Amino acid sequence: MTNIDHSKIPDLEHRNFRNDDFWQKIPAWAGVTRGEFSDHLWQLKNSIRKIDQVKKVLGDKISKEFFEDLQKGQQITPMNIRITPYVFALINWDDPENCPLRKQFLPIGSQFLEDHPMHMADSLSEDVDSPVPMLTHRYPDKVLFLPLTICPVYCSYCTRSRVIGGSTESVEKESYGANQKHWDNVFAYLAQHPKVEDVVISGGDAFMLNPKQIQYIGENLLKIPHIRRIRYATKGIAIFPQKILTDDKWMEALVKVHKLAIGFGKQMVIHTHFSSPLEITKWSQMAMDRLFSEGILVRNQAVLQEGVNNHVDEMVLLTRKLGYMNIQPYYVYMHDMVPGCEHFRTTLGEGEELEKAVRGTTAGFNTPTFVCDLPGGGGKRHVASYEYYDQENGISVWRAPYVKPDKVFTYFDPIHKLAPDAQDRWKDAATRKAMIDEAIKKV
Repeated sequence: MTNIDHSKIPDLEHRNFRNDDFWQKIPAWAGVTRGEFSDHLWQLKNSIRKIDQVKKVLGDKISKEFFEDLQKGQQITPMNIRITPYVFALINWDDPENCPLRKQFLPIGSQFLEDHPMHMADSLSEDVDSPVPMLTHRYPDKVLFLPLTICPVYCSYCTRSRVIGGSTESVEKESYGANQKHWDNVFAYLAQHPKVEDVVISGGDAFMLNPKQIQYIGENLLKIPHIRRIRYATKGIAIFPQKILTDDKWMEALVKVHKLAIGFGKQMVIHTHFSSPLEITKWSQMAMDRLFSEGILVRNQAVLQEGVNNHVDEMVLLTRKLGYMNIQPYYVYMHDMVPGCEHFRTTLGEGEELEKAVRGTTAGFNTPTFVCDLPGGGGKRHVASYEYYDQENGISVWRAPYVKPDKVFTYFDPIHKLAPDAQDRWKDAATRKAMIDEAIKKV
């Protein structure tokens, strides 16, 4: 049989998986073997947690000017730094300013824009819709369970930057770790609410739960009769695939929960978070091969980000690549209106146009739905399901008839993307309020 070189066929680019020793281009890791790099413990031990480590690891590969920009970024960003060597080495250090991976995980001072006047720390009202600590109950049959607030990698665009990853120079946080007593209170609440059938286990990141905790949470949820589906949410497959490949005890715990779910006639799946095709390598494919061989379904939820994945070719490649390695593209989110993220946000119109372009490039079940998770807790709505959209002033108005039937919700485009006269209107508080009121009146 003849081997086909997929790199020579543009439409088959999604079948190519980077498999070189890319980490050896980093001066501090030039001598690290593939065996060492594949070890999840080595990845954790050598994760970058401070700006000074960036310079130490990169040496002459980073300029003085760019390093100073990184330092300025740390004075502004609401998120701390934590990056696995895997992700750090995938960053294009010949052009870090424009690299989509650097943008997601290592903020620089020069990239930040003023927050939108309507931004909110808890944009989705998760704390408002929380009946007991660590739980958000918004939809009638689905809840969000947040058992901890730590992650293997901290994303600059995190929607929960108000609690995730510890305090920074600009934000004081009340972060928390694993607490079984609080978990038991969550299980008790769920046992008393028979409408709940679906539990998302997020945080933080489920990758940071140890094997016993993975089992404890999974078993307690699955034993509640009316709960039919549980989902472990983790960015880990995207930024730390070595854990899937070499942390056998963790994988065994996950597989036990999966088999228990099947025994009960229920579902256990993983929701992961690839936002750029540059995050995907042979390591990703190997991790997915292991999960797929165990019959574990994985879905992806991406966030639409300026300069990361807001180009049609990038989004199509991401979608196809995910499908090829047996990850179902599920959602692409409009960026939430949280602090420190205005430079990431795109307009609602861009989201609409991107979905039009992506739809039809692959099978429907492998085509992500583009959604806006409404500020104020209206939940996820299709990007084109707004009641009214004033593109000139960047104001969209929405309803969520079943979630909160008596409310209207508003989402706003980034001001810097509007025409100069519209930007001027947003500068005046009275004019701003009049614009929003007028838009709501049209609904």
